[in-house]
Amino acid sequence: MNARNEYRPVYQTSLVDPAEFWAHAATAIDWEIPPDQVIDTTARPAARWFPDARLNTSFNTLDRHVRELPEGAEGTGGRADQPALIYDSAMTGARGVYSYAELLTEVSRFAGAMSRLGVAKGDRVVIYLPMIPEAVIAMLACARIGAVHSVVFGGFAAPELAARIDDAEPVLIITASGGLEPGRRIEYPPIVMEALDLAQTTAPRNVIVKQRTAFPTIPFPEQLPATESMPSSAETVAARWLDWEDAVRDAPLADPVSVAATDPLYILYTSGTTGRPKGVVRDNGGHAVALSWSMRNIYDVGPGQVMWAASDVGWVVGHSYIVYAPLLVGATTLLYEGKPIGTPDAGAFWRVVAEYGVHVLFTAPTAMRAIRRADPNATLAHTYDLSSLRALFCAGERLDPTTYAWAVDTLLAERPDCPVVDHWWQTETGWPICANPLGLQQLPIKPGSASVPVPGYRLRVLDSSGNPVAANVEGNIVIGLPLPPGALSGLWHDDERYKRSYLSAYPGHYLTGDSGYFDDDGYLFVLGRSDDVINMAGHRLSAGSIEAAIAGHEAVAECAVIGLPDELKGQRPIAYVVLKTGVEVDKEQLREELIQRVRTQIGAIATLHDAVVVAGLPKTRSGKILRKTIRQITAGEEYEVPSTIEDSSVLVALEDQILAAQPELFTSRPADGEANGNSGEVVADSDPIAQ
Repeated sequence: MNARNEYRPVYQTSLVDPAEFWAHAATAIDWEIPPDQVIDTTARPAARWFPDARLNTSFNTLDRHVRELPEGAEGTGGRADQPALIYDSAMTGARGVYSYAELLTEVSRFAGAMSRLGVAKGDRVVIYLPMIPEAVIAMLACARIGAVHSVVFGGFAAPELAARIDDAEPVLIITASGGLEPGRRIEYPPIVMEALDLAQTTAPRNVIVKQRTAFPTIPFPEQLPATESMPSSAETVAARWLDWEDAVRDAPLADPVSVAATDPLYILYTSGTTGRPKGVVRDNGGHAVALSWSMRNIYDVGPGQVMWAASDVGWVVGHSYIVYAPLLVGATTLLYEGKPIGTPDAGAFWRVVAEYGVHVLFTAPTAMRAIRRADPNATLAHTYDLSSLRALFCAGERLDPTTYAWAVDTLLAERPDCPVVDHWWQTETGWPICANPLGLQQLPIKPGSASVPVPGYRLRVLDSSGNPVAANVEGNIVIGLPLPPGALSGLWHDDERYKRSYLSAYPGHYLTGDSGYFDDDGYLFVLGRSDDVINMAGHRLSAGSIEAAIAGHEAVAECAVIGLPDELKGQRPIAYVVLKTGVEVDKEQLREELIQRVRTQIGAIATLHDAVVVAGLPKTRSGKILRKTIRQITAGEEYEVPSTIEDSSVLVALEDQILAAQPELFTSRPADGEANGNSGEVVADSDPIAQ
């Protein structure tokens, strides 16, 4: 830990003199033209950071670590032989390590291959790949030549991919022969072909496909063969299909291209929207500065240390903390293809930590809950040497106190000084809004809290009229403008939507879309999405608080609480509960015990209407429970199956189970379980994290 700084004065400096604060942080980056102006607050719709500077993000993640430094000189060089990227596939058994020099060569060669195909600075490239090294290589190669990448989660359906193609208008699509998940294989080329047929924009000139040994070799170069389920068409063959190995063969090594700090690095589409997808734009300069600062000051990770973000490159965590942030500071990053359970068991994460000496693990609370459900006593964890682990970070959903306590107990035997840190951020912000800043000062941890605002974020909690609320009073969480570097610089070609979605509700503030409160010590408790608040007889009840009370029951693995419409009280809270593996209970007794727990821990006003035991809860592929969809099903409303759902059969089973248990709740339902409703605009997306 850096003993020279403490949190409070650093945070105050970041608010009082942000230009000086971020100018100092920018010295950690290698600039072609260093910034003279730190921030332009006159830019619209969002302030621009380092507007007169130039750099290359790929150079900052690779080249500067490989170069030799003169004896006695300080810098990031001399790491040519250090591992940059570790690859571990629980699906295929493949393992691999790329040194910084090897990764630089692979990235430079693929960048040269793209340039040879005519991809140039400012062009968009859609990356539709599974968790294989080529995904990291493709992203860094785009950054190297100034192309703007847009990573789409591998396995997304063709209509979702088509919508992103229409919005980004890429000149190139990079994909693979398929992705692997427990119990199923997903072939990507037919999905890409269908997406190209559905897309309304001009087809990209080329499609590059990485052949995987787990899939049959696909014939090239002109087109894939037609099948009964996927006929060829004139639109599909307009793009030339190329094999990855053929594309890179004899390709020149591309040098890094200079870009403006304000030029876009990538577009990342938030999940859960309807209609035209919402493309979050991240710039090059502010992004590099913020992520580099966060690695040292939040995660306390530096050169040579191993960071594992157990997420997917298709989400913001994968962008920020698998690909860019660890490499910016000369650390080693880990790319894992697998799940927390079932690949092969609930010890998968602990195996990876032990095998590669992981210093910091970043995952989702839902992953911890899945492991806890399958292995309640952490028996498998205790079979591995976890002594390398210095911190466990969670984000994506609130880390409930029960799961927090289980994680602490699990790590206690090996690392009693290993903190378990809940922190909070969003796709839009790109890096943490609230956290325990381990690299500045390890603060006391309060279970259920995301800790304190990160330097650069001026956080407030406001009521519906825009007035600040008192400590311990729930309200809408907003961030004072300007947002710090690294946050979104806008939405792709849609400034009006950016202003409407984030800036119009509370002038001078960014609307996070989450509700919560500050306690007397300035710790933030994020209770969930604003539309997850349950209004019962005029009292605002947090679904998150009720869930925390329920999750403390010894039989409960995880739960979701939603508000059921009620003519008299407005809404009534109802809980859907998943039991731990092997647990058998009397459901009526459990219901009474849970009702009593909620009354005891929250108060008599929080009367739980019912507790229904279900086999599973529907989740996104990044681990978030689909509470809004559950709420729509329970109310008998029409609903859409979100494009990000991990397993749609869980949703169908849940609907059937709710209908069988409580038919009086339903007034209508989509025919045959199909979606035909409209879920409306998503104000802000915090869907980043781990499978």
